[in-house]
Amino acid sequence: MALEVMARAKSPIPLDVAFRVEPGELLALVGHSGSGKTTLLRTIAGLWHPQLARVTVNGTPWLDTRARIDLPTHRRRVGIVFQNYALFPHMTAAQNVMAAMDIADAAEAARILDLVNLHGLSGRKPAQLSGGQQQRVAVARALARKPQALLLDEPFSAVDRATREKLYAEIIALRAHLAMPVVLVTHDMNEAQMLADRMVVIAAGRVMGEGTTAAVMSDAQALRAMGIREVAVMLPAVIVEHGADGLTRLEAETGPLFLPGVEGAPGSQVRVRIMAHEVILSRARPEGLSAQNILAGRVTEIVPGKGPAVTVHVQVGQHEILARITRRAADQMGLQPGDGVHAILKSMSVARDHVARVPAPVRTAE
Repeated sequence: MALEVMARAKSPIPLDVAFRVEPGELLALVGHSGSGKTTLLRTIAGLWHPQLARVTVNGTPWLDTRARIDLPTHRRRVGIVFQNYALFPHMTAAQNVMAAMDIADAAEAARILDLVNLHGLSGRKPAQLSGGQQQRVAVARALARKPQALLLDEPFSAVDRATREKLYAEIIALRAHLAMPVVLVTHDMNEAQMLADRMVVIAAGRVMGEGTTAAVMSDAQALRAMGIREVAVMLPAVIVEHGADGLTRLEAETGPLFLPGVEGAPGSQVRVRIMAHEVILSRARPEGLSAQNILAGRVTEIVPGKGPAVTVHVQVGQHEILARITRRAADQMGLQPGDGVHAILKSMSVARDHVARVPAPVRTAE
């Protein structure tokens, strides 16, 4: 049940974008405010109409301006989670969920609320729920429509950082139960990299880069639209043990990693976001450093930027680490593809919300 979107417009903002989202895939639309992300979501939902557009789900058109097809929003099987959640304040959580159903079903509403970890809270009204709980109700309501596509419009922007970290893990876990295409609109590259399978970077209504999350995060042109310091990789790892000194030992194919206070039981899988500007390179394995993470690898590519920096791609095991260093440093080290190096990462340079827990990859149709 793939979602295909094409939209072109001259006003109110220039727009020329096309993309496809596969069943069960989460695609992040990333860009600064005013880039056209939310406009595209509104186009999919039937809330805005570009001069030229086509939106299909599984080949069935919801919108085709050339063929004069335009299904109203209520006839599009789409679930939407808005920035402010848009819950009915006079209704309970269960009633909000049932309001989205074709036929109200209290038992099904309770099941969906359990799915988003709101067991026992179905009788509370929005004012009696925390921001994170309201967000979960909004997701449950979107799922209650049995959508063919799920749209998330900056869904974490209204909650604090600690809540956001928990919600990332819950969205990752929830995806094991979803088979429809999911589109996430965000300006947060960390959020996109944590959650998305693929990314489309948009600037001024045009696609600046698209592909797998890993590919986009090493695409200098795409990242320039968001700020080059966002260059990063996601490294899968497993929690081994929590030390008495507050550091958690992880095991990755690249070797052991020591990071501060990673939540999760030993054996839990996580993904670690490593920022390229936090990585230092050394020809020889250094001694006497305070940095706890030293990973041996081999240079595969050196990509120059427009300024004084280069991005060095380092193969470590089956994975890749990126290091953003100055061109002068690369020249002084005489770095060339094929050279052996050590990537050095301080434990404290990995932010807490740059580690996401990963559930077991079981997928069933919703």
